Amino acid sequence: MKKVKITVKRITVYDDLSKEYENPVDYPCCHKEGEEFISQELEKPKGFCDSAWSTLFPFVKALALGGEYLYDGWMKDPRSVMISCNDGFRPVTFLVEAYE
Repeated sequence: MKKVKITVKRITVYDDLSKEYENPVDYPCCHKEGEEFISQELEKPKGFCDSAWSTLFPFVKALALGGEYLYDGWMKDPRSVMISCNDGFRPVTFLVEAYE
């Protein structure tokens, strides 16, 4: 089984939506752009957001098991995907890559 590298590429914040719809939260996102994580044996990396992991896990699993071309050629590297977490107020975009 391959290791999978997860890199935080971008964090977007929609302040207008947060102000209108979200209850205040103390720590809305624990990640920083440029952070890198390695998943081994399909384990969630230490310090990785639980909610983001739920979104990314199917892609991590596919890549760890040798999957390629998950988006029919959209990605230049067939052993990678660009996925965003499901936080509608602060979506975080991750590059997920098979890592040897």
